Amino acid sequence: MHHTRNRPWSISLHLLRLLCFFALISPAYAADVQPPASPERIKFFENKVRPLLADNCFSCHAEKKQKGQLRLDSLEAVLKGGKNGVVMTPGKPESSRLITAINYKDEDLQMPPDGQLAAEQIQILTDWIKMGAPWSDTPTATTPLKGKHRTINDADRAFWSFQPVKNPSVPSVPDQASWCKTPVDNFILAKLEAESLTPAPEAERIALIRRATFDLHGLPPTPEEVDAFVNDASPAAYDKLIDRLLASPRYGEHWARHWLDVVRYAESDGFKQDAYRPNAWRYRDYVVKAFNDDKPYDRFVREQLAGDEIAPNEPDVIVATGYLRHGGYEYNQRDVPKQWQQILDDVTDVTGDAFLGLSMGCARCHDHKFDPILQADYYRLQSFLAPMVQRDDVPLATETQKADHAAKMDVWLATAAPIQEQIKAIERSAFEKNTAAFIKKFPPEMQAIIHKPAAERSPLEEQWAELAIRQINDQTENPQPKLPAAEQEKYSALKKQLTELEAERPKPLAQGLLVSDVGTTPPQVVLPNDPAHPLEPKYLSVLENQNLVLPVITPTATTTGRRTALANWLTQPDHPLTTRVIVNRIWQYHFGKGLVATSSDFGRLGSPPSHPDLLDYLAHRFVETDWSIKQMQRLIMTSATYRQSALRPMPEQARVKDPENRWLWRMNSRRLDAEQVRDSILAASGELKLGTGGPGSDLNDTRRTIYTKTTRNNRDPLLDVFDAPESYGSIPARNVTTTATQALFMMNANWPLKRASALAARVQHEALSADPAAVVTAAYRHAFGRVPSATETEAALTFLQSRHSKSPATQPTDTEPGLIDFCHALLNSNEFIYVD
Repeated sequence: MHHTRNRPWSISLHLLRLLCFFALISPAYAADVQPPASPERIKFFENKVRPLLADNCFSCHAEKKQKGQLRLDSLEAVLKGGKNGVVMTPGKPESSRLITAINYKDEDLQMPPDGQLAAEQIQILTDWIKMGAPWSDTPTATTPLKGKHRTINDADRAFWSFQPVKNPSVPSVPDQASWCKTPVDNFILAKLEAESLTPAPEAERIALIRRATFDLHGLPPTPEEVDAFVNDASPAAYDKLIDRLLASPRYGEHWARHWLDVVRYAESDGFKQDAYRPNAWRYRDYVVKAFNDDKPYDRFVREQLAGDEIAPNEPDVIVATGYLRHGGYEYNQRDVPKQWQQILDDVTDVTGDAFLGLSMGCARCHDHKFDPILQADYYRLQSFLAPMVQRDDVPLATETQKADHAAKMDVWLATAAPIQEQIKAIERSAFEKNTAAFIKKFPPEMQAIIHKPAAERSPLEEQWAELAIRQINDQTENPQPKLPAAEQEKYSALKKQLTELEAERPKPLAQGLLVSDVGTTPPQVVLPNDPAHPLEPKYLSVLENQNLVLPVITPTATTTGRRTALANWLTQPDHPLTTRVIVNRIWQYHFGKGLVATSSDFGRLGSPPSHPDLLDYLAHRFVETDWSIKQMQRLIMTSATYRQSALRPMPEQARVKDPENRWLWRMNSRRLDAEQVRDSILAASGELKLGTGGPGSDLNDTRRTIYTKTTRNNRDPLLDVFDAPESYGSIPARNVTTTATQALFMMNANWPLKRASALAARVQHEALSADPAAVVTAAYRHAFGRVPSATETEAALTFLQSRHSKSPATQPTDTEPGLIDFCHALLNSNEFIYVD
């Protein structure tokens, strides 16, 4: 039997019902009913909102100063408002004056007055008010109160995620031992039996190959691949399928996207200008190759944090430090120290999220309210990363390649250098004038640092100066001097000569977005409002009593060595967090939810593991198999647990005890991710281009989505409606929404209509006959990987006959409009968008 979620040609009726449902939910009702302050919302406040208010508002609207009689350091004060009235209404950002003020739409109230917040920050405050303005009762001071520092106690250290990883015995399940295919099944079955539940039967073969192919490739299987698997009667057919999928280059292209979500990858700056980053894609290609090569995860982590220190002369390694470059950037942020601190906060937060599974950002302004993470822990972690500087000028080349290129450049410069010098001499006056005018846009104290000789700057001042000079260079390049006619003629002739020589110039070496250190002397890191006491790098206090080796910080010839020490600490085999976090992420991407449902929060606000012994078994096995992600996937995907059917009706015992299927008495059905939706449509229509790597393509290209430009603001509308992330922060799991805009886009937008037309032309050509039933079968095979039932074929033929064109085709190859509509309906169906 096969499963059809709903008749594809009934979509209009379903859409109408959906729209009627949404019409019943008035905006007023949605705003008036406030959700409770759940732990997730409190976490959002502590991690995102409070630091933003502290950095931008408390200096004028807190305990020491209340401009306009307005305080913003407690919920009570925010709700009270100031002398001009209420500034915020929970649940109603559109009518909250605070939102109007930060958008600079209120002439009488613009906050902050010294410069508008970034778009991401405005969105954070808007989302906070929309969710009801949750607030915790943490002390409002931006530094810990005297006598109220948090202390780390034995109860903190006893929390499950801070305990050493165990090596539990595989449970014995003698009654159903034959069901188990890998040790994973013993753990799952033991829990099911304890709750008087039983597993579902194995899924049908078409469902299995579709599930496995989407999980590993992010694409549907071809009809030929389905036929080969369904007709393979050998006992090893399924194992061979998994091995084939893991060996394909399509595997890395899909699994890289999971990691890129976690590290907030994008190819644009974000915020208002959203400038494109032309070399960001090289990090994306590094990640794709790392997954295809099954690079050991401990090496993968170390290269991203410290590739330039580990192997400074290996271009395939130093490119990994692009991990530290994916944060947003404001081209016109003249408060350089503030922007640099935001950059450091961003990489600190993402490092905590991605590798430790802890929300470190909650400790930015004060000791963590819920988890045993001190404010000092946050900045001590940051001190490992603080020496970095952003580098766009490091060639991704070997020493031999660099030397060869330099030799060729010397030959070219012998002719070009005299012309270049003459051009620069003419441009110098305009360049200096432009530069001087631009530097004056910075605050006086920043101007002084820019003008200070580099040898006299402190390490932190040097970092600030480099960030400021980046702005200066971006805004003052290609000066246009105003010249007398005679000199202008000479200048134009020189420019023409140089242009003619450009054809002979050696092509520049590849470059990426990388980092190195400001030098061997690190900048000081201090607690906010406590600059007199610099902090040294230190690992989390709550893990101090663990039997973890504390790596020694060993400077290199050009760097502090701090990032290498951090990477070595994170990748110790017995680290209690690193291995648990990554195997849980792997599990999540196969089952839709991790053993720990909150895959980037292993703290007290997160979910406890549903199967703690299984989590530890997987973490321990992961290290034993050389940190191999592919080996872990083989273990999980060849299990009977993974092969269960998703179509099992809910047993009464499950309805009472486990309606959410946390104990896995069946497989979970899942909607495709945004990229999978787009790529699957292109695969079905026959238009998908399978290539590897290189610069991001235009969004209208038909390459795999991972190879199209990933921009934060100028987003692809299809990806947008299907919940692709904005990449402003680490994304542990995608939102999965069901909205009217998804159906409306798929039904009415030009892009899906073109793909439906291409699919119709494809199946009409492949049917090789005028038999409409053959056309219907071909369409089903490309859309769903199966043949239609007799009932489906009959319904499809009836529909096609009713839509048959009454006028003769103008060309023999014209596609019937009815067939296009039919294919369009298939691409809109739930069976196409969901995987069982």
